[in-house]
Amino acid sequence: MALQVEVVAPEKILYSGEADMVIARTTDGEIAFMTGHAPFIGSLGIGAVRIRTSEGDDVTAAVHEGFVEVTDDRVTILSDVAELVDDIDANRAQKAVDELQQRKGDQDDAEAEAALRRARLRVELAGG
Repeated sequence: MALQVEVVAPEKILYSGEADMVIARTTDGEIAFMTGHAPFIGSLGIGAVRIRTSEGDDVTAAVHEGFVEVTDDRVTILSDVAELVDDIDANRAQKAVDELQQRKGDQDDAEAEAALRRARLRVELAGG
């Protein structure tokens, strides 16, 4: 039996399908979900969500915080900002990193640091 997985952002469902495993970064660290996993609700940090589909393919999404819920072999990822790796514009992401690094010298606040972490994640996942 496979997991039923949905990755949902406000504008659309990024992924919906069956999977053998889902790996996500919670605020407490990485966690993997497989069939039969105990019920779970957790807060997601900035990180990749990796889905190993039942066909053996990998689907990866950049998730910029949110929540994960696991119940009855169903994994739901909810995020205000998330995108599949194939949808990331690597050049745009690198440009954002460069701009944020320049601005970071002028200010040292948590919001700027989070924006830089999000941009770096996008570059990393896009293979940049």
